[in-house]
Amino acid sequence: MKKVKVIRVFSSFLIICMLSGLFFFSNYANADYSSSFSNSDVIYNGNRNSNKISLMVNVYWGTEFIPKMLELFKDYGVKTTFFIGGTWAEKEQEMLNKIYADGHEIGNHGYFHLDQDKLNYDQNKEEIENTHKLIKVYLGLDMNLFAPPSGAFNNATLEVAKDLGYSTIMWSKDTIDWRDKDSSTIYSRATQNIEGGDLILMHPTEKTVEALPAMLEFYKLKGFEVSPVSEVLV
Repeated sequence: MKKVKVIRVFSSFLIICMLSGLFFFSNYANADYSSSFSNSDVIYNGNRNSNKISLMVNVYWGTEFIPKMLELFKDYGVKTTFFIGGTWAEKEQEMLNKIYADGHEIGNHGYFHLDQDKLNYDQNKEEIENTHKLIKVYLGLDMNLFAPPSGAFNNATLEVAKDLGYSTIMWSKDTIDWRDKDSSTIYSRATQNIEGGDLILMHPTEKTVEALPAMLEFYKLKGFEVSPVSEVLV
């Protein structure tokens, strides 16, 4: 009886070790997969020898603030890049058309705003490709710039982007305007230590619109040209 008990305890120990090993391997493999990309596959800034910078406007919400943004951009003679979420585009086709008609560049921001670092190749492809097809139908446009939602990506994201003819765009300055609803804070983050080639991330929020005139005036006085992302990269 004692021998049987010892065997059972030993068997349970082996099973626990095997399960622990599988758990460790699975997590290690996922971590390795997520970090095996090359920095050259991701763009964090444009040409540092240029006077051009870009305001990257990521859009999944905030439609009510976009008309004023467009008005300010027009007043200052500015063209920039709007990275468009697929679900937003489906609901706001008229506003999408307005952004594009005003001469702004359109980029891809995924379809459902998922954390794409948690998705496999096929799931990443679905997020990017579905938005691409949607914008193609609405605007007749083939986009080639992709901004990962929340800045989350893994190697599969980068592989898909490359396979679909996209450059993966991050940012060099983040206003964090979605969280910190203070126009002076947004202004400071968007202007402090500004350099040519900077890609400045923002969203259509009330406080961003409040900060925008001062930001655009600052860039103008400092000799920076606010331009679409694609022009800042060259």
